[in-house]
Amino acid sequence: MAAPLGFKNFTSGSVLTAADVNGYLMQGILVFADATARDAAITSPQDGQHAFLKSDDGLYFYDGSSWVASPVGDITGITTASNSSMAGGATSGTASISVDVHNSTAVTAVATDYVLISDTSGSNATKKALISDITAMSTGDITAVTVSGGVLTGGATSGSADVALDAGNANLLLHAAVFT
Repeated sequence: MAAPLGFKNFTSGSVLTAADVNGYLMQGILVFADATARDAAITSPQDGQHAFLKSDDGLYFYDGSSWVASPVGDITGITTASNSSMAGGATSGTASISVDVHNSTAVTAVATDYVLISDTSGSNATKKALISDITAMSTGDITAVTVSGGVLTGGATSGSADVALDAGNANLLLHAAVFT
């Protein structure tokens, strides 16, 4: 069997010879009973040439120096480990995996830890956020503490607010409540 010749652009009027047929047109994946039959038929294999062997149902390619089994991938199983924060898996077909917080260990969080969030304002993608970024959103300043009469005095519009009990007014209220 002749070695593959690569690619040829046949034009109108070109003569198609037996060598052309063997070298250009017979470049598919050739099927052989076994490696011995392949090696006897293909005496000058070319880099990238493919052959299928019935003996082991294997697809092989020539890498320039030897016949090598073509890599064939098959996932035989996807499992999620305990405490992995993942759920799902499969041993065949389509695998489904999701985040599952109930499959996680508990921890005391620190500011440099990350948490997963769902970005509902944009892509709805799962993203990570630093705990320090989240807690920074919840801090603020009291804008006003107002006390209007009665037993309390004080207040503020920024910073810390001082509120005190006015004993004089508390006494009057107490007397009013007792004697009224």
